[in-house]
Amino acid sequence: MDGDPNDTETSLANLPPTSRQRRWALVVAAALFISFGVLAPFTATPLPRIDAFIPTLEALVFVTDLITSVLLFAHFSIYYSRPLLVLASGYLFTALIVIPHALTFPGAFSPTGLLGAGLQSTAWLWIFWHAAFPTALVVYALLKDERHEQSISHSTLPAIGWSVAVVVGLVCGLTWLAIAGDKFLPPLFVDRTHPSQTGHYIAMSMIVICACALVALWIRRRSVLDLWLLVVAMALVLEMAYTTLFTNPRFSLGFYVGRTFSLVTSTIVLVVLLAETTRLYGRLARSNAMLQRERNNKLMNLEAMAASFSHEMKQPLGAIVTHAGAALRFLVRPSPDFEEVRSALTAIAEDGHRAGRVFDNLRALFGKTEERQEPIDMNELALATLRSLRDELREHDIAAHVNLRSELPPIMGHRGQLQEVITNLVQNAVEAMADASSDRRVLKVSAKHHADKVILAVQDAGLGIDSQRLESIFEAFVTTKPRGMGLGLAICRMIVERHDGQLTASSAHPYGSVFQISLPQATGLH
Repeated sequence: MDGDPNDTETSLANLPPTSRQRRWALVVAAALFISFGVLAPFTATPLPRIDAFIPTLEALVFVTDLITSVLLFAHFSIYYSRPLLVLASGYLFTALIVIPHALTFPGAFSPTGLLGAGLQSTAWLWIFWHAAFPTALVVYALLKDERHEQSISHSTLPAIGWSVAVVVGLVCGLTWLAIAGDKFLPPLFVDRTHPSQTGHYIAMSMIVICACALVALWIRRRSVLDLWLLVVAMALVLEMAYTTLFTNPRFSLGFYVGRTFSLVTSTIVLVVLLAETTRLYGRLARSNAMLQRERNNKLMNLEAMAASFSHEMKQPLGAIVTHAGAALRFLVRPSPDFEEVRSALTAIAEDGHRAGRVFDNLRALFGKTEERQEPIDMNELALATLRSLRDELREHDIAAHVNLRSELPPIMGHRGQLQEVITNLVQNAVEAMADASSDRRVLKVSAKHHADKVILAVQDAGLGIDSQRLESIFEAFVTTKPRGMGLGLAICRMIVERHDGQLTASSAHPYGSVFQISLPQATGLH
């Protein structure tokens, strides 16, 4: 089923942060503050000049910001949120602006920089970089409470395409301005190493923009993404502080640390996006697995119901067919035996009513409605069941020995369901004695009262059941019969357990098996 794009429960831009995520953000922010405090007194310390530092660091910034931008554009394509589009464009701008910045940096690829850069070109590209990105954060924060119906709701590809085109055009235009306007823009450096006083003042205005981004995100913080963008904005403020509070020449400790903060600002959101997307994917995978298990369980329940229906209906329908055939044979005789015909038709009617009760019993068994309880005499129920199966017992040449105790206390239960349990046990006993010799084919049905339980036992003289399988035979779809469905005993146990009773099996001596139903006697009946 397709999800609603506006379902914000799975969007990082709307998903509220957990306490664990807040703790991690606090740890990262504290680490940045501590590092700033520890290194601040030593920012002017000169360090060896490493010309490969800027290209290496800004290559990492390019890769991380580009990946972050792609992920944010992907989130925008799902949730149609303009704040995400603005944020993705901001990261794309940062990824692209570092390219001309690295190429024009003095000493990185040539002593004066590539692309015809002048003395001020690299510094102005750095200013454009650190002014545009916090501005994107401010716009993102201001658009956060925008209603979804005001967001872009049509195809997202044109919006993404236009955003990329605008960002590329802006980067190209600002690069041309920084290079072609080198002689006309205010000087930010007096030489290739030392910043000018004008550069110091312009850098101070950048810290105001970064601080505005920090305040805007703090006021409108809602989500996991907002939480980590706050950390990014704080890292930007600390980076600008190294430039504005301390006049650090290039290749000093403050220069290296400040540029390292640039890598931190470009990495934090990428790590969060990857971690949270992976976590959400894991939740989705677990949800799909749970739905699949639920679907399989429902299918199994349907299969069990269908198999139960087939299992239960075969018995009365088979009896109806047998009695109907017998009635036809009695009618086609030269001298029809109307008494036998009447007996067969009566049996057909009884089996028809029994088939109807099967429907009612199955509906009560699998339904959610309250089952009808009534006092039941287990002696009478056992005798009624044996009477309904007398023809089947006679057909298989099985003698029934009944040992019922008088004055057996009643139990409370569903008469039809309990009769189906006894019927199943008797028919299983009949099938178990199919290969036994005729003198062994004895079915024993007994009932007794023990403590506060009424116990009914059905014993056959068949081959018996392996002691290691006595418990497993009550599991669904487990059968000892070549053509069995493995549901009869499972349903019988379920019925008995719904009556707060127990159904057990044991081996009989010298042969055969015993199935015993134990049910609590009714209380409050006299």
